[in-house]
Amino acid sequence: MNEPIVSPGASLSRPMTDSFGRSISYLRVSVTDRCDLRCFYCMSEDMTFLPKADLLSLEELDRLCSAFIAKGVRKLRLTGGEPLVRRNVMTLVRSLSRHLDSGALNELTLTTNGSQLARFASELRDCGVRRINVSLDTLDPVKFRAITRWGDLNKVLDGIEAARSAGLAVKINAVALKNMNEDEIPALMQWAHGKGMALTLIEVMPMGDIGDGRIDQYVPLSLLRARLANQFSLTDLDESSGGPARYVRVGETGGKLGFITPMTHNFCESCNRVRVTCTGTLHTCLGQEDASDLRKPLRASADNELLAAAIDRAIGIKPKGHDFIIDRRHNRPSVSRHMSVTGG
Repeated sequence: MNEPIVSPGASLSRPMTDSFGRSISYLRVSVTDRCDLRCFYCMSEDMTFLPKADLLSLEELDRLCSAFIAKGVRKLRLTGGEPLVRRNVMTLVRSLSRHLDSGALNELTLTTNGSQLARFASELRDCGVRRINVSLDTLDPVKFRAITRWGDLNKVLDGIEAARSAGLAVKINAVALKNMNEDEIPALMQWAHGKGMALTLIEVMPMGDIGDGRIDQYVPLSLLRARLANQFSLTDLDESSGGPARYVRVGETGGKLGFITPMTHNFCESCNRVRVTCTGTLHTCLGQEDASDLRKPLRASADNELLAAAIDRAIGIKPKGHDFIIDRRHNRPSVSRHMSVTGG
């Protein structure tokens, strides 16, 4: 890919600081809304995906990410859907790695379901990726197939081992699901820590219409933490990347355990991130319906002045925080778009 053409202009390199004084240094970019799994808390079984013509090209994604990096993004995470199912996605990863080489970008990483890792782990390492997040909610093959609707647990476990063998640090993300995996959390944690991997637990979020059962899925992490505290020594860690996770050290395993609690704790006071979808829509808050079109200014000019100005406008109206609720009366999501569209 060619380096994007940049014309001089004040907004091209203006740091991104919102109206609440939060500096934006972390960008999450969805490269596709498609996925090879159908996790029941994320998608409906019969998803209608975006027409491929609506997606930004890999070259456009590169240019968009590069514009954000010029404006102060230091951590870039590629997401989906499942990012590794996007055709030729490694072309984008390799191109973006030039910003690691130049020192403009501190970290290039991705979140994956692990199904394609056996194929791509070594190449990811070669492109400068040093750590990844893998979404895995259970080590039980039957439960795994029930949660993902048709996934193969062994394929994911093989992918995780391929990533570790390639030298990638792996963090496991698990969504806590009532009456599904909540009793398995101690075993999942001990497995992850035994392999030197951190584990982060996530409360199910009310995003997108996935059919009946949203309320039945939710279990508060405060409850799970209390249960874990009866079995393990949990010591709070004073560390944060500006993100939503709050961490503890588990005395018996020596490993790190994170809690992401969008339902029981508003963690927005130090938010340093924004998200861009595969169609070029900027969401400055995961839990709000805010949206700014970046595809139009991206395609309107060969330089990035219009794009940078659009980014500045969107950052200027970034909400103070999200307002996730589970609507028990109407059983409807707080946010209409699916998690797979936003990219986590």
